Amino acid sequence: MSSAPPAPAFDPWQPSFVADPYPAYAALRERGRAHYFAPSRQWLIPHHEDVRALLTDRRLGRTYLHRFTHEEFGRTAPPPEHEPFHTLNDNGMLDLEAPDHTRLRRLVSKAFTPRTVEALVPTIERIAAKLVDAFLASGGGDLIAAVAEPLPVAVIAEMLGIPPADRAPLRPWSADICGMYELNPGEETARRAVRASLEFSAYLRELIAARRKAPGEDLISALIAAHDEGDRLSEQEMISTCVLLLNAGHEATVNTTGNGWWTLFRNPDQLALLRATPDALLPTAVDELLRYDTPLQLFERWVLDDIEVGDTVIPRGSELALLFGSANRDPARFDHPDTLDLSRTDNPHLSFGAGIHYCLGAPMARRELIASFGALLRKAPDLRLVREPEWRPGYVIRGLTELLVEV
Repeated sequence: MSSAPPAPAFDPWQPSFVADPYPAYAALRERGRAHYFAPSRQWLIPHHEDVRALLTDRRLGRTYLHRFTHEEFGRTAPPPEHEPFHTLNDNGMLDLEAPDHTRLRRLVSKAFTPRTVEALVPTIERIAAKLVDAFLASGGGDLIAAVAEPLPVAVIAEMLGIPPADRAPLRPWSADICGMYELNPGEETARRAVRASLEFSAYLRELIAARRKAPGEDLISALIAAHDEGDRLSEQEMISTCVLLLNAGHEATVNTTGNGWWTLFRNPDQLALLRATPDALLPTAVDELLRYDTPLQLFERWVLDDIEVGDTVIPRGSELALLFGSANRDPARFDHPDTLDLSRTDNPHLSFGAGIHYCLGAPMARRELIASFGALLRKAPDLRLVREPEWRPGYVIRGLTELLVEV
């Protein structure tokens, strides 16, 4: 009598795990609610209910430096040579806590109101249609490089007021900076992130100086005006906010586009249904694609005061890895979670987070995805895959190296 195969291990550096982490997530959920993962010194939290609750728990924080020094928290300060990255990263609102987070979010949220996003929809649709037309005129190619990447970068660059001639380095800078969000990044990754942090910061410093002299109808000008009117933010906070908006403002859209089309090609019945009724189905389809293959697999939180997850006491000074990808496939919350259902309406996925750090740009990301998927569905109803894609080696930010298609 043969024994059952061993449960797949959580191994974020193993290509087979990166290609399909979901069986390992299922094994984690079955084994319990909190698991210590020694290689990254983190507690893995795989259940939807726990992840959702912890995202809003004020005993956790994206940083601990507003309450403790590194030494008091039992952590080692980053190496001095990494300082440009940490200065850039640590002054953005994603890695701040109240009251600094509250102040920055209040200023930036004015650019992401429902009315503002709706006003952007014609621009988003125009850019998406232009990119898709050019892509189809060339007969296809890499859908990620030709459509998925340029669309959100163009939209956020328009919002920030970055001239078209200056946009080429934005995506490479972002990719190098985001490399530091992977588990245990190496020294070469750190060097690239530091270099990108210095170059991007220097560019934005010059752009801010230019906007001070000649304001425009853009977010950088609005942040300068808010500062001058008494809503204080430092130049570093302004730079860090702009970088965060670019990084967070396009990573989810880019990877959901690539991952989503790859998912659709592997689920031809759902793709046929979407092609038959794109306008009716796209709003729920976009959220289902975000749930089914989550672009941000893991989100980290520091434990500022002892907490309990189930029967496990997790002490202050620990780091949690909230597994969004696992939470979004939790059968305790989703019916048939491993089945792609583009008409799913009960879909409280956590791909945009929750609580005070919930993604400000979520409504805009949804609009971008609806625009790009819609344009391709209408203009290229016979779009087909050329060859099976490969996953990028990183695990936290989940995406494909390329997605080659033809018409």
